[in-house]
Amino acid sequence: MSDATLHATEQNPDDFAVQIADQVESFLVAVTEIAKGDEPESAVPFLLLEVSQILLAGGRLGAHEDILPDERYEPDSGPEPDVDELRENLARLLDPVDVYSEVFDPYEPRKAPVPARISDDLTDVITDLRHGMAHYRAGRTTEALWWWQFSYFSNWGSTASATLRALQSVLAHVRLNQPLAELDGLDTDQAMGDDTLEIEAGRVMVEEIAEPLGLRPAK
Repeated sequence: MSDATLHATEQNPDDFAVQIADQVESFLVAVTEIAKGDEPESAVPFLLLEVSQILLAGGRLGAHEDILPDERYEPDSGPEPDVDELRENLARLLDPVDVYSEVFDPYEPRKAPVPARISDDLTDVITDLRHGMAHYRAGRTTEALWWWQFSYFSNWGSTASATLRALQSVLAHVRLNQPLAELDGLDTDQAMGDDTLEIEAGRVMVEEIAEPLGLRPAK
């Protein structure tokens, strides 16, 4: 699809660029809505669904041949939207399960796990996707696809994959009735040693997770 016909009413829904952009837009809208916290009991399964779907778009980008931008230097896409409010809303919503343990590269031996936050990860992914969407909306289709593919390999793909595993683990503990033992963990702002990392899980998923998917304290 050419840039000139990007906003034409007869856009082909089978076009690769249109499909990827639709998946990106759907993810951006859905996560923003979830973060409002109107349905906290549904937050984890909905986020699991949305992250799974955006990773499908990432997989398609990853399997595609290298996409080369039209210009040597990336055009200015304007100021990056602020994501602090979104991050804070997600952190509040996911408080009992926000912090999890992650290994950055499973192919690097002897790498200790590090603490991560689902709220940070989601806003990181959204920042990358919004950047590409700014190019897409400006009619720079190839630039948008290049950015989404490049940032999938360099950042948001691995970040979303780690988030997906954390969300799936939360649901697995709930559905299989396997609560976690309470841990006095370390916050992500504290210095990490080389010893085995203790996982901070906020208010850990024991009593709290007994209610629908565990994002409200047990009564």
